[in-house]
Amino acid sequence: MDKFRMIFQFLQSNQESFMNGICGIMALASAQMYSAFDFNCPCLPGYNAAYSAGILLAPPLVLFLLGLVLNNNVSMLAEEWKRPPGRRAKDPAVLRYMFCSMAQRALIAPVVWVAVTLLDGKCFLCAFCTAVPVAALGNGSLTPGLSAPELARLLARVPCPEIYDGDWLLAREVAVRYLRCISQALGWSFVLLTTLLAFVVRSVRPCFTQAAFLKSKYWSHYIDIERKLFDETCTEHAKAFAKVCIQQFFEAMNHDLELGHAHRPLATATSPSASHSPTEGTEEEREKLRGITDQGAINRLLTSWHKCKPPLRLGQEPLMGNGWAGGGPRPPRKEVATYFSKV
Repeated sequence: MDKFRMIFQFLQSNQESFMNGICGIMALASAQMYSAFDFNCPCLPGYNAAYSAGILLAPPLVLFLLGLVLNNNVSMLAEEWKRPPGRRAKDPAVLRYMFCSMAQRALIAPVVWVAVTLLDGKCFLCAFCTAVPVAALGNGSLTPGLSAPELARLLARVPCPEIYDGDWLLAREVAVRYLRCISQALGWSFVLLTTLLAFVVRSVRPCFTQAAFLKSKYWSHYIDIERKLFDETCTEHAKAFAKVCIQQFFEAMNHDLELGHAHRPLATATSPSASHSPTEGTEEEREKLRGITDQGAINRLLTSWHKCKPPLRLGQEPLMGNGWAGGGPRPPRKEVATYFSKV
């Protein structure tokens, strides 16, 4: 159990490296999925292009959404975007930086899928087999004898060797090599362009907007750390609240049982452990409650945190009610001492 806890703490402290590893695993998984996928072109003029477009675009969209879902910062971005301004203004540059950071990681697996699909060539062959220049690659003298629908129906069968019967017009191997060559050229061009774009975004862009980049990066990290610390504080408060509540319940039950057995002799009703106060163990837990000891106060605190987060200026007065106290010294606390005298 300790090993799993250490691993979890390491992943939490190295969240960026962890997310990069997840994106790399998804990229490898997308390539493995394509290699295991059974591509079956319908070999029909009206369906080849639609089937190929679905294979080329639908899986990358699913992988992109999956990459966003696996990123823990999605909920943080949505919360920061939809929260009321309150005493803290929302910076659009920080939101853009957070979204771009998530999108860059989520786009790795879709890019790999598109690149592998184009380099393989099956999808491109199925989509553009009806656009093969028969006059340049085949027997163009026989083309005028076929109508346009008949020619399209014949060329649509090029990806299916078991049903293609147009070798007398165009050799199937010639058409396959021609289309796969174009597909691989597009695939390598796509890889080159995405690599250059990633280089520009990751390396060149911060050089031109270094100050704005550092500000967005700092406040993005601050929002992430603040949310984690708030969750940890709420968890600690909830544990202390539950512990005190349960201890009070058991103390009340013990008191009721003692009243029910009051007819027993005092010597048998008391024990050495009864000399200790039952609430001594709850003092530390009560300190963790920070004075918030009922459900209504907790709900008001959470609502206040959502609607009116504290301004990003240290050294201010603590929260009073649903907002921050104004400037000036706080009024002194009045202490009243009461003396009792024996008459």
